[in-house]
Amino acid sequence: MSKLEKISGIGPKTAQWLAEIGIESEDDIHRLGSVEIYRRLKAHRPKEVSLNALWGLEAVIMGIRWDQLPQDVKEDLRRQIGE
Repeated sequence: MSKLEKISGIGPKTAQWLAEIGIESEDDIHRLGSVEIYRRLKAHRPKEVSLNALWGLEAVIMGIRWDQLPQDVKEDLRRQIGE
């Protein structure tokens, strides 16, 4: 199990994708932010990466479970990625 998989909300597949783009730790997630990482993931694996990755990354930053992410935060994230 990688360090990323030990983070609540990051599953094995997402951890693998994050590693593929050079994200190796929770510190990296906090430093780069969910939107930037999501953009990199989407560019790297456009067909596989969904908004669930964005929700999970933001939840890590906020210190909550992905399914507790407030709707207004989701809407703001969607606006930031241009959806």
